[in-house]
Amino acid sequence: MADGKNSDLPVRTASAVVMVTVAGLALWLGGWLWALFVGAIASGVLWEWRGLVRGFAATPMQQTLWNISGIVYIGFATAMLLFLRSEFFPMIASVSVILAVIATDVGAYFAGRTIGGPKIAPSISPSKTWAGLLGGMVGATLAFAGLMAFQYEASGAGPQPAWSEAVFFGCFTAVVAQAGDFFESWMKRRAGVKDSGKLIPGHGGLFDRVDGLLAVVFVGGILVAGAGLLGLN
Repeated sequence: MADGKNSDLPVRTASAVVMVTVAGLALWLGGWLWALFVGAIASGVLWEWRGLVRGFAATPMQQTLWNISGIVYIGFATAMLLFLRSEFFPMIASVSVILAVIATDVGAYFAGRTIGGPKIAPSISPSKTWAGLLGGMVGATLAFAGLMAFQYEASGAGPQPAWSEAVFFGCFTAVVAQAGDFFESWMKRRAGVKDSGKLIPGHGGLFDRVDGLLAVVFVGGILVAGAGLLGLN
């Protein structure tokens, strides 16, 4: 019998393979299929958001404010995902962000389960450790570095990849993704539930799976928009 730490690994792995396959196909095809896929995920996440809010918002006014915030947060992140896969960017842009977030989750999961150690914020998310965060940083950095090396080899020319950028964006992605995870965990803790939903075996709901990605594209979009307004890009 598998131990308590790893008993859910086969189910999580199978579900992850299915999710990555479907998402990867939609991302590769792009166009209206990608828009339909992202829109469906966003609608599901917003539905789960509303369910969590009903669990802790004490008044109709609080529910309304939280739901408006959810529309802004999820809507802006969705718009950024669609924008990254538009004709204004090469496909490597959206692939880099999504792959780095996945690598963060994988690195954090295995480092946290293998190394363990001190918790980051046990009152919010008892399973999150500093070792997991470090593993997430390493995973995201390797993802960016691998994509940069692939792009360099595919181009056959150009300057050598700036590996320091892989480290910077890897650490940034991991920290923001983990912050998004903590934010959703905080909402679930207040609502008194373990998962945002039960749609995905071994993973919970849609919000449970894309909490880190939402945070990364939301914060990234804000930074890019802010830089544009300040004339920094």
